[in-house]
This record gives sequence, C-alpha cells and structure tokens, in this order.
Amino acid sequence: MRNVYLDHNATTPLHPKVRQALTEAFDLFGNPSSIHELGRKARREIELTRQTLAEFINADPEEIIFVGSGSEANNTVINSLSCCSSHCSLKNDNRSEVITTRIEHPCVLEAARCVADRGAKVTYLSVNKHGLVNPDELQEKISDKTVLVSIMMANNEIGTIQDIQNLAEIARKKGVFFHTDAVQAVGKIPVDVKKIKVDFLSFSAHKIYGPKGIGALYVKKGSPFCPFIRGGHQEKGRRAGTENTLGIVAFKESILQRKIEMIEEEIRLNKLKTFFQTRLESEIDDLEFNGMPGNSLAGTLNVSFDGVEGEALALYLDLEGIAVSTGSACSSGSLDPSHVLLATGISPEKAHGSIRFSLGRSTTEEDINYTVDKLIPILAKLREISTVYKPRNKNGK
Repeated sequence: MRNVYLDHNATTPLHPKVRQALTEAFDLFGNPSSIHELGRKARREIELTRQTLAEFINADPEEIIFVGSGSEANNTVINSLSCCSSHCSLKNDNRSEVITTRIEHPCVLEAARCVADRGAKVTYLSVNKHGLVNPDELQEKISDKTVLVSIMMANNEIGTIQDIQNLAEIARKKGVFFHTDAVQAVGKIPVDVKKIKVDFLSFSAHKIYGPKGIGALYVKKGSPFCPFIRGGHQEKGRRAGTENTLGIVAFKESILQRKIEMIEEEIRLNKLKTFFQTRLESEIDDLEFNGMPGNSLAGTLNVSFDGVEGEALALYLDLEGIAVSTGSACSSGSLDPSHVLLATGISPEKAHGSIRFSLGRSTTEEDINYTVDKLIPILAKLREISTVYKPRNKNGK
C-alpha cells in the first residue's frame, strides 16, 4: 500500500535540512538569558534566526517576537483589546471594536469571542462564494469605535488569498490598526510587510517544514503592544518564558530552505493541482471545487462530493494510506460543518461532504494518480449506500 500525505495545511513533515539543523542544535542547552558562554551561544543563534525571519518578510529584526505558535501570535494581538495595562493596550477610551471575518482560523474567532465577553464589540465581515472579503464592506463597517481589523492572508481550508495590501490601506486611512494571520501564507507566497503595510502579522514554522511549537509575531515599530504571556524579560519583555532555542534554530533553517525552494515549488504545485483537478472533473460526477480559481494557495484543493460524508470519505482514504482532512485540523473533533464553507454560501450538506487536499514538497503525480484511483471506488461505495445521494448529470450540469 502506498502512503500519500495530502494534509500539508494541517502540518508539514520536517525538511531534511531542518531535521539536520535540529539534531545539530541539541547541544545548545544553555539558557539564552545566562551571561556565560553557553548562554551567549544560544542567544547568538536566536538573534541570527530573528534576523533571518525579518529579512524573509522585509521587516526589521526588532519587529520580530518569538512565540509558541501561530495561535499564540493571533491571541496576543486580539487580546490586547482587553489588556489590563492601558498604556500598552490597543484599547482606549474611544476605540474598542475589532473587525474580523467569518472565515478566520478558530484561534482568531475564539479570541474575538473572548474579548467580546469582556466588553469589546466584534464585527464580522461576510465573504463571497470564493471566500473573498468585499473591500467596500470593510470601508462601510469601520467606525470611529474601531481599533483593529484582523483578516487572514490565505485561508487554511479553501486556500483563497486576500488582497491584504488593499484592505490594510483602507484601515490605515481610517486610523485603524491592521493584523493579518499569515500562517498559511508565509513561506508559500512572497510576503513583504513594508509593501502591504500591516501593523501585525503572525506566522509559524510547522506549516513550512519546520517543527511544531514555534511561531513568530511581527509588530511594526510604533504599534501598541501588550504582552500575552507575562513574567521575565525575554523578547525585550514582550513574551515571557525561556526561549525555545531548538525550535527557533529549526525555524531559521525552514526559512532558509523556503528562500531556496518556495517559488519553484509554487509553480510545481500549481501544475500538480491542475492535473489533480482535471482528473477529478473528468472521472468523477457530482463534485464542486471550493475557493478562488486562480487566486488560491498552490497546494490547496477543497472539493465537495455529493452524497457522502467527508468524515467517512477521509476514513476510507486513510485505510488506503491517504491522509486528507475535512477542514481545519484544529476543528477536526467537531461534527459541525466547516464554518468557512458555510460562510461562502455552501449548504450544510455540501459542506459535510467536503475534503481538503493539501499538497506539499514531497507530493508527486504518482501520488495524485493513486489518490484518484482509490477515490473513485470509495465514492461509488459510499454513494451506493447513501440515502440522500441523487445523481446529477455529468459534471453536475
């Protein structure tokens, strides 16, 4: 049986160079805050990584804060709305509203609910059938009470890429701070913070062939900031806790490898996704592709199959050695249909029958062929026993 991993948006395997860097860093056990040589050695590696990450997104090194994950980075920004220290909080007497979208990652949505419970107003933007935010709606919804707009750069379920530069410009002209969750974007598409002019940006290592447990938050110079984790002086007092030296060193290597491979990989994955899409369209009836054609992550393909449950389909594929997802890995324990797909106007039935295939650097054409070959009989079996499946004409027409 062939093993095919098509769940790269959930997490990625370690790049061989990252694995090597991680192994070589095992002796960096010194506390980076210690003044002795072992501590200074760890500190040098951390600062070198900070510089590497900053250069990759065209930031200044002091604008990069190391955190435990993309979720922590997102929570750090949004929870600044209810920070107890008014001198460093986003919130002030006149502004306490955050605007976000209905298709954000669960960590953003849950953080937004949390600050709403503490008295902040939260406004949610709708999206069109492709998952795109309407800039006119953002323009309309921003008020004199708005302090922060948080819109993800690339969606983790359908891959749609937002025009963050334009959306951030709308916020900036209104005197509103802008945050983007770029966890699915950094390392997959070019990101230049000076070009898009955001105030806060979150990214993570484990989506780009680095380890789990290490992320970063970009905070533009002059932006208000409130620590989410308090305690020691680490990260210049912006994030307490002894730094994860091993994770940070590995993060650096994952970024270095992205500098080498990213552009070529995007081209290859776009071709592979087109090949995948073509085979599915020509050989399987009653399916629909979700997301934005021509404006989505190269490795993301979200498909709704009529008459089946996505969870059942994913389990059957797993028995054939094929790893896929029905949506965000952080929501995989829920039986509710994808909030992202529902926000795009898809019916709950179609949302329940959706699978996210996410390709990566190791995915081959042979993997795609194997997946489609196994998918065809599995779909036929599930549809045969379905009590709701009603075949449409070829290709849904």
